[in-house]
Amino acid sequence: MNCWEVLGIEPTGDHARIRAAYERQEKFASGEELERLRRAFKEATGGEPQTDNSPSDAGNERQPQVAETPAAVRREDQELDASERQVVREVVIQVRALLNDSSRSKDAQIWKAILGEPPADQPHVRKEIADALEPQVRPMAENGSFPAPVVQFLAGWFDWYSLRDAHAHDADEDDMEAEKSAGDQEPQEELPPQMVNFWPAVIGWIVGLAVLATLFSGMGGGG
Repeated sequence: MNCWEVLGIEPTGDHARIRAAYERQEKFASGEELERLRRAFKEATGGEPQTDNSPSDAGNERQPQVAETPAAVRREDQELDASERQVVREVVIQVRALLNDSSRSKDAQIWKAILGEPPADQPHVRKEIADALEPQVRPMAENGSFPAPVVQFLAGWFDWYSLRDAHAHDADEDDMEAEKSAGDQEPQEELPPQMVNFWPAVIGWIVGLAVLATLFSGMGGGG
């Protein structure tokens, strides 16, 4: 993976956008993964990531956010502007990078962090992201590639209600199958106590007979 795939964005010279992508993933990265993320930031910007707002970053301030329109005016069929289309592309890149990591892709919190970052959480932007991801992500959710918390989040976030219903149906079938299997198992038949004590008694008789035979043999030889 190159530095842009690690950061989850398209190649850009905008340091503010690179830093935002880095900070978004830094919250959930640790160990080797965090080191790989830092190397990607350094490769993309030519400098080390800094956690404080040092004077050296004064020229790399974040781009001003697009003024929010009142929620009543925002509609799902609203046309995306250039900034929002860029957000959709970046989120799709991040999700595809996430799908390449089998362990992180099973963490519902990481999905929430990527998809819930404003303005990706706006209904009209979310719809565009859902349309872009559905051909790849939805089949994976349907075939059991993700655990239940991830499937439930995706179903609710993207309004994939049939996916949520199917998951609930599969869970019910699994429960019924487990109950049926438990009911089909016959209780193991326990041996009666006298069968358990049978072999020690036989061995005792054999030892007793051997002792008697030895005694009679000695008496016969003495006569």
